Amino acid sequence: MKLTNRSKHLEKKPMTLAERAYLPAILTGMGITLKHFFSKKATIRYPEETRPFSPTFRGLHVLKRDEVGRERCTACGLCAVACPAEAITMVAGERKKGEEGLYREEKYAVSYEINMLRCIFCGLCEEACPKAAIYLQADKMAPPRFERDEFTYGKDRLVEPVDPSARSKRGIQLTPEQAEALARRMAGLE
Repeated sequence: MKLTNRSKHLEKKPMTLAERAYLPAILTGMGITLKHFFSKKATIRYPEETRPFSPTFRGLHVLKRDEVGRERCTACGLCAVACPAEAITMVAGERKKGEEGLYREEKYAVSYEINMLRCIFCGLCEEACPKAAIYLQADKMAPPRFERDEFTYGKDRLVEPVDPSARSKRGIQLTPEQAEALARRMAGLE
């Protein structure tokens, strides 16, 4: 069924010798290649350089502490339920007598893990947390790794250190031995 009565008759013109040899197409393609060859590179040297972050960027996770230094997470599991990628797992436990300075509530997360290979950095875990315990940093991204098991972040990497100088440049908490070795290496002693 035709929608209009108008029709356009097209004539197929025979190709010229240059068109049959594809010379204009080859020259056009070479022109595009040369234009991109001499333009500014779009790539960056990632670990050494970082591109500017967007104001809405959601990066590396951190489990926050309160003003006294106690862990805020009460292992309620709302962040794990809200996670569409099912990247968060935790095990809850009861705090023992004498641990009041470590944990805010009677219940705390004995283990808290985020699989960064599954995480889609949507921020729903941050929104679901009633205690504002999990936070996605706006200035740090997950660093590159070589092994799959290094992408499972436990409490050792996620919990915010009491001393802000204990955090590395990339946002990963270092052990005292690792921090000392890194300081020696940067000073050129090793």
